[in-house]
Amino acid sequence: MTGGGQPGDSRAGMVSSSPAHVSSAPAHMTKPPCHMSKTAGFVLLAALSLAIAAASLRYALPGAPGGAGNVLANAFADPFLTVHALFGALALVIGPFQFLPRLRQARRRLHMGLGVIYAACCFTAGGAGLILAFGNTHGPVAAAGFGLLGAGWLVTTGMAVASIARGRYGAHRRWMIRSFALTFSAVTLRLQLAVVGIAALPFSPSYIAISFLCWVPNLIAAEIWIALTGRQTQPASRSAG
Repeated sequence: MTGGGQPGDSRAGMVSSSPAHVSSAPAHMTKPPCHMSKTAGFVLLAALSLAIAAASLRYALPGAPGGAGNVLANAFADPFLTVHALFGALALVIGPFQFLPRLRQARRRLHMGLGVIYAACCFTAGGAGLILAFGNTHGPVAAAGFGLLGAGWLVTTGMAVASIARGRYGAHRRWMIRSFALTFSAVTLRLQLAVVGIAALPFSPSYIAISFLCWVPNLIAAEIWIALTGRQTQPASRSAG
């Protein structure tokens, strides 16, 4: 009424009706860019995890068909390579889906059950990986790299389990992100080996470097993600720490 439009002025009617017209658009027709980018990121993460998990299972088959020679030559390959490949692949399959908010909120029992399986797989595969690190064919530096990866996998998963047992949901979330970052080293390792092959780089020194490069950047990325996303909203008495 204060805009100066007359009762018969069509322009005034257009101005007054436009906000209602805009607000009546269905909310589902537009999605925030951040939501779309998160969805795309999850799809890529899950696809890579599933693909590498499937490829890793060849080491759990009799004779490990198509397995890498340096891996099969590990001094402790029998039986720890099979154990590491089988349980590591299962952890890689389960891991991405544990971060789905809908699963955590609407299917809490399923989330908890999968979490128990994931943790058991990480403990088993991490312990086997720690043993395999000392049987590698590329020397003590590679043993240190893969050994620290195995130890870190055990520690981060153990901290995640201890946190949820104490009702510290925020700490549980942070440790689970770190744990899966190390689980995902199976993917980054193979991507880096592919680059080595494509670039025709010398294998042994590259493999030694990858024993650290396959997981240290993952942990750095995890810490950045934790810092950016912050602590999830939880009851103050149960999320402290």
